[in-house]
Amino acid sequence: MKKISIEDLYRAKQQTLELELLTPQCTLLRDIDTPTLASPGLVLAGFSERFLRGRLQVLGETEIRFLESLDSTHRRDTIDAFLRLPMPGIIITKHLDVPPELLELAIQHGIPVFRSALKTADFYRRLAPYLEDCFAPTTTAHGSLADVYGVGLLFTGRSGIGKSECVLDLIERGHRLVADDLVVMSRRGNDILIGRGQELQQHHMEIRGVGIIDIRALFGIRSIRQQKRIEVVVQLVDWDDKAQYDRTGLDTEEVEMLGVKIPKVSVPLNAGKNITVVSEVVAMNHLLKYSGVHSAQLFNQRLMDSMKPVRAYLEEDYE
Repeated sequence: MKKISIEDLYRAKQQTLELELLTPQCTLLRDIDTPTLASPGLVLAGFSERFLRGRLQVLGETEIRFLESLDSTHRRDTIDAFLRLPMPGIIITKHLDVPPELLELAIQHGIPVFRSALKTADFYRRLAPYLEDCFAPTTTAHGSLADVYGVGLLFTGRSGIGKSECVLDLIERGHRLVADDLVVMSRRGNDILIGRGQELQQHHMEIRGVGIIDIRALFGIRSIRQQKRIEVVVQLVDWDDKAQYDRTGLDTEEVEMLGVKIPKVSVPLNAGKNITVVSEVVAMNHLLKYSGVHSAQLFNQRLMDSMKPVRAYLEEDYE
């Protein structure tokens, strides 16, 4: 299971979350096991049967006011019972005053305590996407990812078939490169697949016969994107005279990656085919389908409608 440490979180989000470490004596090498944040709620009242381990605990004004309402002995016992539960750390929002017993007992239990100046809702809104990204299911694919008219096209195919050259031509026509050769994919939510390049690659491409080129340096900042949703897989295949290729677009293919089904278009390559223009049409056709217009289905329906008089005539022909 994927994990990040409290130290990783503190280094990455200290300024964004306006974090202040209140217990420097405690180690930050404690793992966060889940992207879900939690507020203790009824746990502070003694009901801990539903407490899930590994979650960051966020204490807002409600929790702090509840602790302040208790007498000293009861407050200490409540905090001690809470801190005995398995948690990576505690964050207190709204720059609230922290009960001294909480800091004292947290140091004894080795649990780091932070304070943020953000309101609780703002804190959740800023931290949740970061944790979701850290824990998102991730894989890699051999291919090239480009933003074509705002549509993320993932080009796949055998090595040397021309994926990079196709994307290079698209960049020349004003479209944008996301990643070449190695595409890192992560799933967001249930049905969104985000692709980006490998960190060290930094929008470089390998063109056979030329070598490694820097797309940003050659074409400018507008020619690249850091990440893009993958919306269509364009599989480049060698032309085979014996193969049957889809010529109507009525039979939609899909490929599943990280549990997300993505439409797939197989494009056979033969001499003279302008794969760049075909790719642009694939992107525009996807946008058209997204807006509710399926050209192939509409054309097929018009054909069926035009055949109704003929069908009626044949049905009435009793000779």
